Amino acid sequence: MDSRRLRRVLSAVALVGCIAAADAAPRLRVMVQRAPLAGFTHHDAPELWPQLRTGDRLALQREPENPHDARAIAVIWQGRKLGYLPRAENDAVSVAMDAGTTVEARIAERIEHADPRRRIVVEVFVVP
Repeated sequence: MDSRRLRRVLSAVALVGCIAAADAAPRLRVMVQRAPLAGFTHHDAPELWPQLRTGDRLALQREPENPHDARAIAVIWQGRKLGYLPRAENDAVSVAMDAGTTVEARIAERIEHADPRRRIVVEVFVVP
């Protein structure tokens, strides 16, 4: 999803969140991104691989001072960095996080694959 389209989705989610809050509806989460984990081999993911499970909650942490990407978003599992959201796909989520939007993430897939770039798929949700 390109960043302009994702921004429109985030705006719509914010509107739905206002309506839901007014009606005291159940908590709403909207998936805005599904992407492979970047940097698997450069962080703690190889060591933690045996413990990771599909469905595990992940924390997302902005790294605006990252020398490689000012929009960097680290993917954290139980306080340990697994890697990053892919640079080509992190623009809209980083803008949302910088604006104070609540985001959540989870391991959508954990795949036994020879290519480490395909082992973990992350889903990102916004919470209006």
